Amino acid sequence: MRDDRAVTELVRQWQTERAHDPDFVEISQIASEWLADSSVSTRSLTPGIPGQRVADSGARSWSTISAPAAIDPRFIAAMQKRLPDAPYELLEPAASCWQMAGSLLEAQQWWDAGISPLDQRALEYRAAGLSPSDLSRRLGPMTVLEHLRRGSAPAWCVIRLQRQQRRDSIA
Repeated sequence: MRDDRAVTELVRQWQTERAHDPDFVEISQIASEWLADSSVSTRSLTPGIPGQRVADSGARSWSTISAPAAIDPRFIAAMQKRLPDAPYELLEPAASCWQMAGSLLEAQQWWDAGISPLDQRALEYRAAGLSPSDLSRRLGPMTVLEHLRRGSAPAWCVIRLQRQQRRDSIA
C-alpha cells in the first residue's frame, strides 16, 4: 500500500484552516441560524428535473427523481481507516461518488495503486478506461501514474497502453 502524503497533508491543512478561521466559524453559525429560522423546508420539496416529459402524458412538467441511496457505511469506514483525521464532511461525498461508480474493493485498489479515492481524478481515470493495475505499467521511461501526475490526459494513456498491447501481441 502506498502512502499518499499529499492528500493527508491537504486534509490536515484543511482541518487546521477551518478550525481556527473566525470568518468560517461566523459564517457557519449564521447559516445554521438562518436554516433553523427558515420557514421553507427543503425536505418537503420533491426533487425533479424541469421540462422533462412525463411518461405517456406528453406534457412538459416536473418529472420526479428518486432520492439517492444511502451511503454504504463500509465505504466510510474504509476511508476513515486510511485517513483517521479526515472530517466526515470530506469523506461522505467521496464515499458517495465511489459507491455510485464502483465497488469498495475497486476504491481500495485505486488507493493501493497510488490514487486516493478522495482524489476525484480517480473517477476520471476510471471513466477513461484505466484500471488500478494500469497505473504501474510503463509507458516509455515513466509509469502511467507518473504520466498522469505530470498532466498527461487519461485518454492519451489509454491509447498508448492499447498500442503497446497490440505491439506486444504481434511480437
